[in-house]
Amino acid sequence: MARPGSDKARERDARVQQIVTWLGRRGSRRNREGMARYGIVSAPGTVFGVPLSAVRALAKRHGRDHALAAALWKTGYLECRLLAAFVDEPAKVTAAQMERWTRVFDNWAVCDGLCLHLFAKTPFAWAKVAEWRTRNEEFVKRAAFALLAVLAVHEKAAPDQRFREALPWCEEAAADPRNFVRKAVSWALRSIGKRSEALRVEALTVAQRLSNGGDRSTLWVGRDVARELESAAVRRRLALKAAGGDRRGSGRSSATTPRA
Repeated sequence: MARPGSDKARERDARVQQIVTWLGRRGSRRNREGMARYGIVSAPGTVFGVPLSAVRALAKRHGRDHALAAALWKTGYLECRLLAAFVDEPAKVTAAQMERWTRVFDNWAVCDGLCLHLFAKTPFAWAKVAEWRTRNEEFVKRAAFALLAVLAVHEKAAPDQRFREALPWCEEAAADPRNFVRKAVSWALRSIGKRSEALRVEALTVAQRLSNGGDRSTLWVGRDVARELESAAVRRRLALKAAGGDRRGSGRSSATTPRA
């Protein structure tokens, strides 16, 4: 990494300032209010109100740059942190960095964006799922199951057994009454169940047990998962997949469209 007073550091700082200025000009109160309605909130003064599509377009202009991602993260702006997920280089991300960034998550959009576009591409993804699932912090625990959901969709070559072993993690975490946690647990269970017919049956069995649970959270997760995994659309897609046909995702939710 460049020294603070080096030419590279000055150039990077100038780029960060240009990005902040660019975001500031394109943000709007209307977008901020819309984001807030969907639970995308952060510390006062740290949200510009810029659509994710614009953040993606900006990321393409800047390309991959690990040092730039770190500098963007330090600004504290929500859109800069979303941009860091697209700009950072997965091969240079460390487990310690993942821990530092996750500890300060304060909304589901940054949590899910980092898991989907960056963390799942690192060699530490599975270890972090196992570690974060036991944590008490709301968005750290959400990160565990958001990351598991992303891996279930994108790790095509991974054996079913790896995800089968994660089913008890989902069942245990379903009792967490916090909305952002239980929705991530549901997302993970549904994603695992859509990998194969065998996993669909096993995830559905978990969902049925949860549906008979004694608290509102497990009941909600169980019914949410069962509703999708019992759907004709999911059954049809898995049948086509088994026959070597269409492998595209279907159903209400996928790793690219997480629900808050």
